Amino acid sequence: MTLALKRLLAERGMTQRQMARATGLSLPTVCDLLNHERWPSANTARPQITQFLRAHGIPIAAALRKEKASPGSRPARPTHPTQQEQGECPMLLRKQTLSAAARQHFGLSSDPFADCRELPDVFLSPDIRYVRQAMMDKCRHGGAMAVIGESGAGKSTLREELIEKLSKDDSGVIVIQPYVVAMEENDTRGKTLKAAHIAEAIMATIAPLSHIKSSHEARFRQLHEALRDSSRTGARHVLIIEEAHALPVPTLKHLKRFLELKDGLRPLLAVILLGQSELLLKLSEQDANVREVVQRIEIVHLPPLDNDLAAYITHRLTRAGAANADKIVERGAIDAIRSKLAPRRDTGSLLHPLAVNNVLARAMNAAAELGAPTVTAEFVGAAGAP
Repeated sequence: MTLALKRLLAERGMTQRQMARATGLSLPTVCDLLNHERWPSANTARPQITQFLRAHGIPIAAALRKEKASPGSRPARPTHPTQQEQGECPMLLRKQTLSAAARQHFGLSSDPFADCRELPDVFLSPDIRYVRQAMMDKCRHGGAMAVIGESGAGKSTLREELIEKLSKDDSGVIVIQPYVVAMEENDTRGKTLKAAHIAEAIMATIAPLSHIKSSHEARFRQLHEALRDSSRTGARHVLIIEEAHALPVPTLKHLKRFLELKDGLRPLLAVILLGQSELLLKLSEQDANVREVVQRIEIVHLPPLDNDLAAYITHRLTRAGAANADKIVERGAIDAIRSKLAPRRDTGSLLHPLAVNNVLARAMNAAAELGAPTVTAEFVGAAGAP
């Protein structure tokens, strides 16, 4: 089942890419909506889509109705995009794993696209180094920042690398991470993360044996005192919230109160948010509800691999045991990956690690099956096929 809007766009000669540009939403977000009815979490998304429908004379009720695929067409697959969807949304290429035969064929000791297991596995471009250093600075000196990056851009890897490095350096920084497994921006599809839940996470981390006070005022006074006492032993504290684009606006607003917890002039808690582009919309200086926290939070973007694609591929292959990465993936193949994932300037680049990994893994598997010694542009061009 897909939304009727997908068919109505096609009847008008419009692409999903054009809808993304017109609404200001990302292309993967639009594809997720049309093909799987997964609505974006941003509060502004529905008004933008409604305005788009009205501007193009598309009845709203008809557009948002579910319908079956037309007779004779391939059945819809709810979890895997079709070839047409992948052609427009290369980011949605399903998860690919490099086969054992391909690893043997190219002389690799491990899967170069598996999750990083050691600090040297993490690729650090100049842009990524800046984001990493900014995160470390907040841990050591306090303050707040939001790391904005699309799905698959490497936000989770940076968080994991930061925690690993803080632990190895014996930095004295205590990391507090509220659980966000079922977090949503409203209680309809999941559970919202409230200020009280953040307080519980802080107390469970720095004072796990304390009995939490029952009244609201006493509980937060207890929290302040626990942070102060911990700080006076030399500890620093950082609150890290992943999937922060799903935070409700009231919780974002309350973050200001956590940042104001101090011992004299010394801040007691740093805050790092990691989220997709919807978080940037929520942190708009035009929204009076979050204006106070927006004035106190540094926005840092985790950029795509536009200028570092070749270096990224070389790094991942070398870490997997490749003697000469240039002999595995030729320059033309790298250019083909760039063309596939960043086809137009006006839609923004999709050259994020997850998408690159999926395209290149499929291309390497295809090359190995044919016994080709090198991944060429032709193999990359075929990597979007289902």
